[in-house]
Amino acid sequence: MADMKIRYEELLARRKGEPPLPTAVVHPCSEDALVGAVEAAKAGLIAPLLVGPKEQIGKIAAKSNIDLSPYEIVATADAEESASVAANLAGNGKAGALMKGSLHTDQYMHAVLQRENRLRTSRLLSHCMLIAAPAYSRSIIVSDAAVNIAPDLDQKRDIVQNAIILARAIGISKPKVAILAAIETVNSKMQATLDAAVLAKMADRRQIVGGIVDGPLDLDIAVDKEAARIKGVETPVAGEADILIAPNIEAGNMMYKELTFMAGAQAAGLVMGARVPVILTSRADTPQARLFSCALAVLVAAATAKDPSLLHPILGE
Repeated sequence: MADMKIRYEELLARRKGEPPLPTAVVHPCSEDALVGAVEAAKAGLIAPLLVGPKEQIGKIAAKSNIDLSPYEIVATADAEESASVAANLAGNGKAGALMKGSLHTDQYMHAVLQRENRLRTSRLLSHCMLIAAPAYSRSIIVSDAAVNIAPDLDQKRDIVQNAIILARAIGISKPKVAILAAIETVNSKMQATLDAAVLAKMADRRQIVGGIVDGPLDLDIAVDKEAARIKGVETPVAGEADILIAPNIEAGNMMYKELTFMAGAQAAGLVMGARVPVILTSRADTPQARLFSCALAVLVAAATAKDPSLLHPILGE
């Protein structure tokens, strides 16, 4: 078992002594959602604003022996209103992050996308999962595993840029990006290879900035230098990928779930491309995954507050 370069306990440790991030917790109307928010608050990561039906939240808290007195509750009628109110709080600067509770992802993301909530940037929203697997020496960002179903080339450009911004926010100064496909050569019958090759050239032309981008690469080359040597592929990304860009949502989703459910990997998930970090976890995620996602959100918020240009990379220069 190799030592991980970034373990998520280190994410927690890096925030010690820093003030908690005001975070709108959207509709925490299940035990897992409420406990996850409260544990993050007890860890000193967030100052939760619990946005949802007050009576329902109270009943869950009583059942779970949770003291709600330290936390503010913003009363709403239902999940749709919870999402709208929380997004508005973030857009108005009263919350520095959003955290998904027990509502459907489409309701949650719909509120983030509404222009009146002022959370959108010029880029597409995309999901990034930071993963640390016990048997692998590097932590890796996988994208997109949860939001964009079948992204086209322009959308993939934003997905790559968002992942680079996340990597830089957590301290990787020049992240290496592997655009994945089933093979490492361009094949006109495989759209993923064509997109990968164009994305690599777009990075050469500074239409994507801040990282080293190469593709198409199959997964083994991206994560193993020996595989690249055997296959005769020369790339600075070989065996050193910080970011893996999946060709579609099925590939990304399966990759991260295989790692977490079958290989014991730790994971933290964020939606990038908005003005604030948007914490998006699966209903099946563990309380630990929710806690680590909060830690990741807090680090991203701190980094972008210190250097706002991270959110608005200058292309083409």
